[in-house]
Amino acid sequence: MTATDSPVAAPTTNGSQRRGFGVDVGGSGIKGGIVDLETGALIGERVKLPTPQPATPEAVARTVAAVVREFGWTEPLGVTYPGVVVDGVVRTAANVDKSWLGVNAKEVFESHLDGQQVTVLNDADAAGLAEERFGAGRDRTGVIVLLTFGTGIGSAVIHNGVLLPNTEFGHIEVGGKEAEHRAASSVKEKKGWSYQRWTEEVTKVLVAIENAIWPDLFIVGGGISRKADKWVPLLKNRTPVVAATLRNTAGIVGAAMAAVEGITAANVTATHQ
Repeated sequence: MTATDSPVAAPTTNGSQRRGFGVDVGGSGIKGGIVDLETGALIGERVKLPTPQPATPEAVARTVAAVVREFGWTEPLGVTYPGVVVDGVVRTAANVDKSWLGVNAKEVFESHLDGQQVTVLNDADAAGLAEERFGAGRDRTGVIVLLTFGTGIGSAVIHNGVLLPNTEFGHIEVGGKEAEHRAASSVKEKKGWSYQRWTEEVTKVLVAIENAIWPDLFIVGGGISRKADKWVPLLKNRTPVVAATLRNTAGIVGAAMAAVEGITAANVTATHQ
């Protein structure tokens, strides 16, 4: 039985409204919905289905197709993947099933969707696109870095509306340890750290990034960003840090943007508004 936030609205057209469809693949759930690309808001409600276990490419593709069919969507769509994707092919699988490595995810998803055109992109990149245009980065210029704190650390870099795809700041070495092994929110939970103790590690990661690329703004996402007021003020890096605002819709919105606007690793220009 389909799990939804509330009953799903059928696709609608409202004058010249630009619409897209995005699916966000997560470790526990696969969620999708129709997006108003003028506002970044969902049209109707999203549908969320449990991520299959094991989360093999075929099993995930079947679930993605089930989400899409709930809406009767037949046009191009975007799908996120939690790792590096180049020309539709998965190159890393740090926190997901290793059977994804080397798989042409674009072809797998399309084969379960009767050939509908699918754009596949990194999940943090999708969230970054959405936050830059419609969320915490709206009306900001310069270099914006989104970091998602969860099981690992995802990252997205956008400069004046242009995405630099597949950055992996969660895997850079900081003080002899991978950034996400030092400062992911899962590390905080595992070690039982206070926000004060954890933000010491987060600060080290932010400083390493800002010393390398000098961003103008950090946007922090992931579940722990809901409590940003408890820890963002404790950070001691120099670059301003704000919490993501789109929360659990960012991946859906960014995936829809990518599908409609042709944002891929080969063509990364986004329309900056």
